[in-house]
Amino acid sequence: MILDQITNQPVIEAERFILRPLRKSDAGLLAMYAGDRRVAEATQTIPHPLPPGSTEGYIARAQSAERVDDAWVMDGSAHGLAEVLGVVWLQRMDRNQSEISFWIAPAFWNSGLASEAVRAMVAANPQSAKTLFAAVFQDNPASARVVTNAGFDYLGDAEAFSVARNATVPTWTYVKRLG
Repeated sequence: MILDQITNQPVIEAERFILRPLRKSDAGLLAMYAGDRRVAEATQTIPHPLPPGSTEGYIARAQSAERVDDAWVMDGSAHGLAEVLGVVWLQRMDRNQSEISFWIAPAFWNSGLASEAVRAMVAANPQSAKTLFAAVFQDNPASARVVTNAGFDYLGDAEAFSVARNATVPTWTYVKRLG
């Protein structure tokens, strides 16, 4: 595992891509994909429409030494795929726990890339978490399959606010114990 010098995050190898820290040069593709209503509405945090400068701000926060979350781009360029396929991030929680979240560009949906990214992230466990959580909106069964295929167990129902939807949305919560 190689450590990125800017963010002090590992570069994680998967079969068809690497998971690497965000770069300023990712801004255009990230904005294009995250600006898609379908992507934004599948996340809690991406607004729609995407405000000017928000992608650059996201990248700057992801590169900050004081960041709360660690974010990785799924970069398939070394394997003949796009340089940005999606994003996976881990939010640190207390008691050696983290929450994993992800989105995939619509052009790559139903390709197994999300499952591959989550499995690679779980195997690498870059935050040395003893427990990983994942929450997906109940109207997104594809994301639920991604986390269950990665060995997460259903924990319960909850709800979370979606910025793009400007609404509280029912979620399914999953857990994977690592330690």
